[in-house]
Amino acid sequence: MRPKTPKAIYQLKVTLMGSKPPIWRRILVADTITLGKLHTVMQVVMGWLDEHLHQFVFGRELYGVPDKDEKNFFFGMSVNDEDKEILSSLLRKEKDSLTYEYDFGDGWQHKLLLEKILPFDSAITLPCCIKGKGACPPEDCGGIWGYMDLVEVMSDKLHPDYADRAEWLSECFGITDFNPDLFDLETVNIGIRGACR
Repeated sequence: MRPKTPKAIYQLKVTLMGSKPPIWRRILVADTITLGKLHTVMQVVMGWLDEHLHQFVFGRELYGVPDKDEKNFFFGMSVNDEDKEILSSLLRKEKDSLTYEYDFGDGWQHKLLLEKILPFDSAITLPCCIKGKGACPPEDCGGIWGYMDLVEVMSDKLHPDYADRAEWLSECFGITDFNPDLFDLETVNIGIRGACR
C-alpha cells in the first residue's frame, strides 16, 4: 500500500512492557507511516541495535518481514508485509493500541498506545520523539527479568557479579558508566533524522 498524503499526526506512547520503573517514549508520526518505517523509528527511539527479528501484533494479525519462500514468519503463522501496511489502517481512534515485539529470544514487548490524533502540520518534522524516560536495556541481556537483575547488580559495586557484568557492558557495548535512567532526547532525534531520510 502506497502511503497517501498525511491527514493527521499520531502521538504515540511507547512503553516497554514489564519495565519498573517504566521505560517509555512519546513520539509523533504521520498517520500514513508504514509499519516498516515505524519499526525503524522504534529501533532508534528505544535504543535497540536491530540485530534480531521483530513483528507487530494487532489482534490476531502479525506484521513483519514475510519469509519470501513460505510466506510464514513465526511458528508457521502467516505474516502481513509491514511495508504495505500504514498505521492508520490499524489504529483509528485514540486509545487504540498494538504491540511491537523485538528479539523473540529475549521477548521485548512494547505497547504502542495512540494517545492523541492531532491536525497535520507540515512545519513539524516527522517522525520525532518529544519525551521519554529510562535507558534502553542492552541487547541480549536476558529479557526484562535479566535487565532488572543487571540493574540490581550494577547498583552495588560490592556485588559478586559486578566485575563480570561491568566487563560485559564495556566489551560488548562500550558502556563504562551504566545508568539505567539515561535518556537523551536530542541524540534520539538526531538518530531518527539519520535513519528516516
